[in-house]
Amino acid sequence: MSTTQSERLRELLEPLVTSQGLDLEEIAVDAVGRKRVLRVVVDSDTGADLDQIADVSRALSAKLDETDAMGEGEYTLEVGTPGAERLLQEHRHYVRALGRLVRFQLAEGGELVARIQQVDDDGVDLEVPGVKGRKATPRRLAFPDIARARVQVEFSRKDTKDMKEEEEA
Repeated sequence: MSTTQSERLRELLEPLVTSQGLDLEEIAVDAVGRKRVLRVVVDSDTGADLDQIADVSRALSAKLDETDAMGEGEYTLEVGTPGAERLLQEHRHYVRALGRLVRFQLAEGGELVARIQQVDDDGVDLEVPGVKGRKATPRRLAFPDIARARVQVEFSRKDTKDMKEEEEA
């Protein structure tokens, strides 16, 4: 059974990322003209700050320089985080998106935009925003009912403190 370059890179780099207290979310090798770009996406439950990104980038660069994992040609290493509109694929992604507005593509068809309130092993508890002055309504989605989920960017998002104050009122 052959392994792809991305799988070999994951095996090589994941222990380094984990040792820095981060999760290796994604590895991609793309051709850009004559050069290649190795994109590594990392994250953690508390997010990753610039110092952590710099530290893991140096560690990955050193490891890649001492191996032939990227072959002989030139390449650029880019290390970053998933970004604002991250795709939710793993259980930990849903946990990290607590309180966030998410667009769900449903397995049965259709879509739903709702805020994640709780996550357990079987699915998510949601708050579906009310429309035209109506109150928000609760809804439960089991993981098998979710075909795809992506965090939505909110420019006027209420922070956790504001939401707690509303609940107490």
